[in-house]
Amino acid sequence: MIFTHDTEYALGTVVDLINTGPAAAGTELLGDLAALRAFVHRNRFSDVGDLTEADLARVRGLRERFHAVFRAEDVPAAVRLINEVVAEVRARPHLTDHDGYDWHVHFFAPGAPMGEHLAADCGMALAYVVSAGELDRLRTCAAPDCERVLVDLSRNRCRRYCDSRTCGNRMHVAAYRARRREAEPKTVGSTEH
Repeated sequence: MIFTHDTEYALGTVVDLINTGPAAAGTELLGDLAALRAFVHRNRFSDVGDLTEADLARVRGLRERFHAVFRAEDVPAAVRLINEVVAEVRARPHLTDHDGYDWHVHFFAPGAPMGEHLAADCGMALAYVVSAGELDRLRTCAAPDCERVLVDLSRNRCRRYCDSRTCGNRMHVAAYRARRREAEPKTVGSTEH
């Protein structure tokens, strides 16, 4: 484990959020409150009240801002983007051990709106990535036709694809077929005189 469990979990949430957007998914996957509720459920958020259209708008705005961190040209640019997000949060750090997880820190006030919850926990997770000198672990999928993002948490920093079963497998098959084509003997047509 490179980061603490809660930081890695928040990074997974950031990836899931960014990958719901048109820039990554090709279509809007967070189109309404039902989709936002599904996102909240899928990422097992704690202490989330009733969701509103304002929550949906704030979450979509955060999605674009988090995506900008993945596309940042350098560390200072990423730092500026992250600091802008976390500066807007009314931080109330507190220890909690909910849902079977050991003690960890939440940076949002209990009962905070969904956008503040995301901005605090996910913004701080991205801050930890940068402060650990690991910004290069935030990537876009290496498949040429995929814009989804990923966080490479492998020890040797070798993860290149958003999903090894889809993009990774597709790219490995394409590389295999290309090698086979190159290895095929060239047949020279016979000519009779």
